[in-house]
Amino acid sequence: MATISDIEVKSVCPKFHCAVELVGRRWTGAILSAMLMGATRFTDIIHAVPGLSDRLLSERLKELEATGIVDRVVHQETPVRIEYRLTEKGHELNDVITALSAWADEWIEAPACGGEASHS
Repeated sequence: MATISDIEVKSVCPKFHCAVELVGRRWTGAILSAMLMGATRFTDIIHAVPGLSDRLLSERLKELEATGIVDRVVHQETPVRIEYRLTEKGHELNDVITALSAWADEWIEAPACGGEASHS
């Protein structure tokens, strides 16, 4: 049996850590999931993600735009219409979100009234 001294211990890749921190921020995964399912307008996303506040959605969309995952598209109409679209970089998260969703379906029980999800 290998001992801890026999195993080369590697550190977590900084890029991986940044990616997990970005996608793992509260509500970000749910927002990305809603957008991958076709939600493009602010109100569409709010309705697709129960419990998400306007303030937090606005904050997360700005973060996702700053990282190049989402584009904010302003349509000069009356009234002005704004859409949020996933960039190529954002669409590349589809397999990640799909895999995480499948894992959650298998291993996570639905939380009760805002409680923590767990699998027994």
